[in-house]
Amino acid sequence: MTDVSGEGIPCLWMRGGTSKGAFFLESDMPQGAQERDDLARRILGSPDPQQIDGIGGGHPLTSKIAIVGPGRKAGVDLEYEFLQVAVDTGDVTRAQTCGNLLAGVVPFAIERGLLQAGAERTTATVHLVNTGDQASVSFASPGGVLDYSGDCVLPGVPGAGNPIEIEVSSGGGALLPSGRQIDDIDGVPVTLVNNGMPVVVVRASEVGIVGDEGPEELEANRAFLGRVEELRIAAGELFGMGDVSRLSVPKMMLISAPQAEGDVTVRALIPHRVHRSVGVLMAAGVAAATRIPGTVASEWGGEGEAVVLEYPAGAFTSRVRTREDAVRGWLGSSIATRTTRKLFEGRVFPGPTGS
Repeated sequence: MTDVSGEGIPCLWMRGGTSKGAFFLESDMPQGAQERDDLARRILGSPDPQQIDGIGGGHPLTSKIAIVGPGRKAGVDLEYEFLQVAVDTGDVTRAQTCGNLLAGVVPFAIERGLLQAGAERTTATVHLVNTGDQASVSFASPGGVLDYSGDCVLPGVPGAGNPIEIEVSSGGGALLPSGRQIDDIDGVPVTLVNNGMPVVVVRASEVGIVGDEGPEELEANRAFLGRVEELRIAAGELFGMGDVSRLSVPKMMLISAPQAEGDVTVRALIPHRVHRSVGVLMAAGVAAATRIPGTVASEWGGEGEAVVLEYPAGAFTSRVRTREDAVRGWLGSSIATRTTRKLFEGRVFPGPTGS
């Protein structure tokens, strides 16, 4: 694929859950990973704190790209690859997927003619390229029409939208990658969970905070951020991911007692900024940890699938299913409700090569 700085690339900018990203057809993107990474940086404007020469919003939640193509396997409708572009450094990682942008994948495919909306309800199976997991995405489409409007309200997102039900099933990996409910990192008990995304669950008190602090207060606490990053890097080794200092995963999930009517309070680092809400699959990791005896989150456990996580912008209900397998240990899946909306479409003009 030749350089496209001058002619541009067809692009749909969408909000998915509490994130925003640029959506592209796989056929419009380079095939090689290095070429895709370079193009992603030029599209979003990294490395630059403001991403002033690209369409990124200067924050990890708005520095994302979704690449969507037709399914390649039997029973799979779509392939979804997610790229997280670091705002300041320009590092591009595929070590995670994004459950929020996943809400926009099937509507995007309909917009681009990869799928047709169902007569009353649209349901599609999506292969998550980054993790190997599989997702079932379903939403109402009366009369076979894609409609973003509805009455589903997400905390942290103004207005309401058409509720999109997403169930992510593990590709067969263990829910607890280390095989233990608790690991010790430098004297701090943590629980490593991968319920669609690698997360490190740790009690807020273990890193010197109460757990109800706002994002700005936590981001201004350099000692706190440094300590959390030390734990994250060490946890990366336990996950078998090697040196994660330049990766966006694992995410650090700091938990404490609920402040209101929820089950547990959470502050999520992504990984060096504090999430104003919580990612779908990050929440699924914490929720699963509350349902497994002996984890650092089990004291806030309960029964049933629904776990309510409180966060700075409100609360999010994560539905999880966990079970213990005699051979593979604890296994899990997650169910979440999100909304999405098309923000604009047209052509994006990447910065020049080498910018």
